[in-house]
This record gives sequence, C-alpha cells and structure tokens, in this order.
Amino acid sequence: MNLSIVIPAYNEADRIVVTLESSIAYLETVSYETELIVVSDGSTDDTCKVASGFPSSGKVSVRTIEYHPNRGKGYAVKTGMLAAQSDIVLFMDADYAVPLQEIEKGLDLLRQGFDIAIGSRAIEGARVEKHQNLPREIAAWVYTRIQQLYLGLPYPDTQCGFKLFRNHAAQDLFARQRLNSVIFDPEILWLARRSGYRIAEFPVVWRHVENSRIQYDNIRKSIFVFQEMLRIPRVHRTDIR
Repeated sequence: MNLSIVIPAYNEADRIVVTLESSIAYLETVSYETELIVVSDGSTDDTCKVASGFPSSGKVSVRTIEYHPNRGKGYAVKTGMLAAQSDIVLFMDADYAVPLQEIEKGLDLLRQGFDIAIGSRAIEGARVEKHQNLPREIAAWVYTRIQQLYLGLPYPDTQCGFKLFRNHAAQDLFARQRLNSVIFDPEILWLARRSGYRIAEFPVVWRHVENSRIQYDNIRKSIFVFQEMLRIPRVHRTDIR
C-alpha cells in the first residue's frame, strides 16, 4: 500500500511547519510510503515557499501545488485529490486538529472493504480535547440536523477534515464535485452514497485550533453555508449514476 495526504492551505505559513514536521515524523515510523501534497489556495503569504522547503526522503515525499486567486477549500481539496497518485488518499486540515496517528483506524476500515472512511468527532470513542465556542457548536448542531433531513446523510459529523478514500473512489467523486466552498464534504458524501460506495465512520481525537482561516462569524456567511447545502441536489440533477 502507498498513501497520499492532501493538505489544503490558505495563508498557513505560520502553521504548516508544525503540521508537516509532525506528519513526517509519524510517517517515518510506518511501513507504507507516502506523498504529502500541500495545495496553496491562492495564498498571499509564504505558504507555498515554506512547504516547498521540506525535503523529500526515501519514505515521504513532499510536493506543492499553488494557484491564484483563492478559490475556496473545496476547490483546493479537489485539486489535491485529483493529483494524488497513491492507492489510498487522505485529506486533512492544515491546522493538525486531528493527529495523523488517527489514520490507522481509517486504514483498518479500508482493509475491511470500505471505499471511504470518515473521521468523526461525534460517535462513540471520539474525544474532543478543546471545543469550539458555544455559538459555533450550536450552529453546527442546527446545520447537521437540517443536513440529515434534507440530504439524507446519516452521519453526525460530516465536517471533520479527516477523510480517507480508495483512489478510484476519489478520482470518480472529486471529478464530479461542483462546490468550491467548505460544503464540499456533504456534497462528496451525498454523491458517494448515491453511487453505491461503501462508507464507514471512525472516531478521532480532535482539538479546536484558534485563528481558523475559515470564518463564518456573521449572519450573511451563515446563510451562505445553508444556501450551498441546498444547492447540492440541484447541481447534480443530471449527474447521479
């Protein structure tokens, strides 16, 4: 087995060093070979330069992709997933909110025959070491309930940025992705369920990291999130197999 890890990044020059150092340190201890793909989503800082400065070893290679202007997290993840060349592809957040060691739980599920394994902060066995603020947690709860009713997704946490795919599933699903915003997660899962892919959840350790690059801190931005979610069936009206 070999593994690709996609890390979408927007102005993460100050945090990507710790993320890459921690990831590489862990990956040097495992039996499989890995490529780390940092996708700089129109960053205006030195994200790409910093990430490019990490040398590749015999076991872990590091490559960067950069484009301008900023297109959104969903576009960055899609770009990296479609560029991945390994048997298994993981995307994870640049803030290292989930320790990379948690990947072993997802890999076990793929070995059991699942096509997709998604990390969850909301199932038995998960541990949240530092919570988001209360308004954000309430908004997430409301969003999840509406999403479950509207999209029929049974998962209590679709937004955790730690998901693994067999490469054939990733190539198929992300090629059909239409949304560039953070709502790409439920879009991909919605497509996956309707395409017959086998999906499993696994609990993760997670901690909120301050100074998130994605801010939905006002009514206008919150409405945008719900509008994006409601678009999912419409933009795929002729795309379901």
